[in-house]
Amino acid sequence: MEFTLKLPNHPPRSYGRNSLTPLQRSSLYGNKPASLVRPRRKVTCSSGYITRNSAPFPSTMDCHRHFLPNVARGTQLKTRTSVKPVNEELVEDKSKDLQVSGDSIRRRFLQFYASRGHKVLPSASLVPEDPTVLLTIAGMLQFKPIFLGKVPRLVPCAATAQRCIRTNDVENVGRTARHHTFFEMLGNFSFGDYFKKEAIKWAWELTTIEFGLPANRLWISIYEEDDEAFAIWHDEVGVPVERIKRMGEDDNFWTSGITGPCGPCSEIYYDFQPEKGHSDVDLGDDTRFMEFYNLVFMQYNKKDDGSLEPLKQKNIDTGLGLERMARILQKVPNNYETDLIYPIIQKASELAHVTYDTADNQSKTSLKIIGDHMRAIVYLISDGVVPSNIGRGYIVRRLIRRVVRTGRLLGIKGDGKGNTDGAFTPHIAEKVIALSSHIDEDVKGRTGRILEELKREELRFVQTLERGEKLLEEMLADALASAKEDGRFPCLAGKDAFLLYDTYGFPVEITTEVAQERGVVVDMKGFDIEMDNQRRQSQAAHNAVKLEVGEGADIMENISDTEFLGYDMLSAKAIVESLIVNGKSVLQVSEGHDVEVLLNRTPFYAESGGQIGDHGFIYISEGENRGNVVMEVKDVQKSAGSIFVHKGTIKQGVLEVGREVKAEVDAKLRQGAKVHHTATHLLQSALRRIIGQETSQAGSLVAFDRLRFDFNYHRPLADTEILQIEELINGWIGDAVLLQTKVMPLAEAKSAGAIAMFGEKYGEEVRVVEVPGVSMELCGGTHVFNTSEIRGFKVISEQGIASGVRRIEAVAGDAFIEYVNARDYHMKRLCTMLKVKAEDVTTRVENLVEDLRLARNEISNLREKTAVFKASSLANKAFVVGTSKEIRVLVEYMDDTDADSLKGAAEFLMDNLQDPAAIVLGSCPGEGKVSLVAAFTPTVVDLGVQARNFIGPIAKLCGGGGGGRPNFAQAGGRKPENLLNALENARTELVRILSEKAS
Repeated sequence: MEFTLKLPNHPPRSYGRNSLTPLQRSSLYGNKPASLVRPRRKVTCSSGYITRNSAPFPSTMDCHRHFLPNVARGTQLKTRTSVKPVNEELVEDKSKDLQVSGDSIRRRFLQFYASRGHKVLPSASLVPEDPTVLLTIAGMLQFKPIFLGKVPRLVPCAATAQRCIRTNDVENVGRTARHHTFFEMLGNFSFGDYFKKEAIKWAWELTTIEFGLPANRLWISIYEEDDEAFAIWHDEVGVPVERIKRMGEDDNFWTSGITGPCGPCSEIYYDFQPEKGHSDVDLGDDTRFMEFYNLVFMQYNKKDDGSLEPLKQKNIDTGLGLERMARILQKVPNNYETDLIYPIIQKASELAHVTYDTADNQSKTSLKIIGDHMRAIVYLISDGVVPSNIGRGYIVRRLIRRVVRTGRLLGIKGDGKGNTDGAFTPHIAEKVIALSSHIDEDVKGRTGRILEELKREELRFVQTLERGEKLLEEMLADALASAKEDGRFPCLAGKDAFLLYDTYGFPVEITTEVAQERGVVVDMKGFDIEMDNQRRQSQAAHNAVKLEVGEGADIMENISDTEFLGYDMLSAKAIVESLIVNGKSVLQVSEGHDVEVLLNRTPFYAESGGQIGDHGFIYISEGENRGNVVMEVKDVQKSAGSIFVHKGTIKQGVLEVGREVKAEVDAKLRQGAKVHHTATHLLQSALRRIIGQETSQAGSLVAFDRLRFDFNYHRPLADTEILQIEELINGWIGDAVLLQTKVMPLAEAKSAGAIAMFGEKYGEEVRVVEVPGVSMELCGGTHVFNTSEIRGFKVISEQGIASGVRRIEAVAGDAFIEYVNARDYHMKRLCTMLKVKAEDVTTRVENLVEDLRLARNEISNLREKTAVFKASSLANKAFVVGTSKEIRVLVEYMDDTDADSLKGAAEFLMDNLQDPAAIVLGSCPGEGKVSLVAAFTPTVVDLGVQARNFIGPIAKLCGGGGGGRPNFAQAGGRKPENLLNALENARTELVRILSEKAS
């Protein structure tokens, strides 16, 4: 059957070859989104569908959301096809007459492996559960617990299209044909099911038959000692020996860390220049070769001594780069000109009033950077990452600011549409969102939040960008001038780079890029010292997924999931299945020892979904005797999926494996958790009603005595808004609404409008907690039966914790009563002390504060007058330096004068001594404190002597630093004992410099 599909209705783009002409869309597929694919031959294509002679794919198949008809229901389609050795004389490039969209590549990959027994699973969030990495950097990351043996496999093999972020080589983006910050990794995974032979044969079949790549353009790399892989590639697949390259451990042996799962890997490369032949081939030559498919054979465990032992379960982990395959099949010179990214570049070109085809190389690079970074930014914000100065937030802020600066360099002014005060990034983001349907359908529902976050961040950056750029230019000019004078290589000081970062919001990467353009290096060591804790946190992103096989995995291997009874009961009999002390399994534990207990069933709730684990007791069930308490439980955590680990201390007796015990939850603490968890649901609903539906959760804590709720919002809440939220929630509490809980399919729950809790991972069946008419959320936590149990709700604080992220802390239930009683007690004490009624306390305190302010101002004025009086007596101590110009110099110690008064004294002396004059004053205003000031008149500054440069070395002698203007600078220090010596040095240095300049 032959079918054709229509392209978007906009003018055809000319490439110097055949132009692309829109055709009529077939009605076979309905209204599918379409996007421009750059052609190399006269073909037609659309986003997700191709023009070719074949039977159509099932119309019910949506590749990205993974609702494959049979596979989605768990049916495993085992089609283990064989691959015949290739006869290269008969090889033809089956892709040469086809133009394949990125969406169709993704769909066909998933369909290919679904038909071979793989369960197609959705992409995980870019915000991973794994605490060792900041962002999802590989397709295998969501399967890490399975590879470690900590979680049992739910399916024998799987396939995914995983969204990934990597920023370790961000400087290469746009400058090479293949580097990206955001990319999609298509992967097939085996968890002890198939291994090397099937992985290799299927990869070849997918590449040469499904995608039609010519076999004579494909090269294979293998680990130098992997004879098994060589035999499969050569003897069974038929790849010629000359196109199989054995490579060393650095290139073709995958390790997860110093220890842990590892194994050889094999890669498939595409040859863009086969006419160069087989001699002296370097697969690392990016101009000729591109690796697009990597097969990792996870077959060993690397031990502490470096030796390798075979894994009990051999696994397969593969990754095929979607953007790379799109480049090959669409026959474009780089990944950026594929239909996955090029429409974004077109939008940026439109706003910059340039044409990509005719742009110079620098402009093309800038457009590629914008196209790449905007994809990363949109999907990061969609997944809940907001710009900030730490962690993930720093990464998205850094990318946004690179886009803004790059756009300005391209000539984009304002929003690019005539509004010079507007923002252009939201317009480009709209194009990214329009292309997101087959990547993540949730993105479009978050459009408002994404665009608002981008607009706010861009305008905030632009406010300081011009000032920062001017300051950076001055710094670079100074560095170049100093280097020329000293005969050394120009270097920008680390403290200057930090000033740009801290005060003007310049990511150090931008500072480095600009400096490099001017031929200046940045002192990164000095920057790192200045950066301190927040910068080190943001550098904690790892670009490798670390796996370790530890003893804990072996302990859990034979333990079944714990049966949770806590929704319906607070005490239950159970069997002790395992005891763990210091990470090792033991048979018994005696009094006084800390222990982790695994039970076959439990009423204890394990920490998850923001709710902390239950407290309580585990004791031996011997009649009605409760005196024989065995263990106090202080925490419960989940391990290896659904195994509950009860952590605590043996208080009496001996606990043994196999004993029957009674597990009993502390009912009062559980009630506190239930109250605050339901109150959290009410709070989220109230926030959405009061400040907008775009508000989304960014984190939470449900404790016994309080709740904490983080949410995305761009400004502090007004007092009136907090009051409205409290009134709304307390109204729902007073309505005594009965809660409803039910288990249903995930898709059905989402269709019903249920909200997913932040950071949670859901299976195909989910638990839905509903407060009818108020809220509906996916939640596995414990809740009250009726909202009246909450009794009352009160916000105790609202604050910002990061850019665009706010935090509310609140109390409910017994904690609410305690909070109100405590506030009432303190108010009564204030009324007694101030001798006023409660309603007059605010006025009385305001009056006291005003009186205190006036008194402090009066004291400050007296101190300044005293300093000026002291200064007047010092004026006659000035001495003259120089012959051609007689410069009056004064360097003096002013006892305990504070910094502001010291400044006033210097200004008085400047006026009194008149031009030309140079004044340096120092004081010790308090214990461990030094204040310094340098004031130089215009004539002195014109001689090249600047106060801001002079005061720094003097302050350094006192353990401090400072800065200011050329004519006036202040500094501080922490070593008063060095001040007199520092002032003497200042006097000597000032005399030396001025004697040279004024002679």
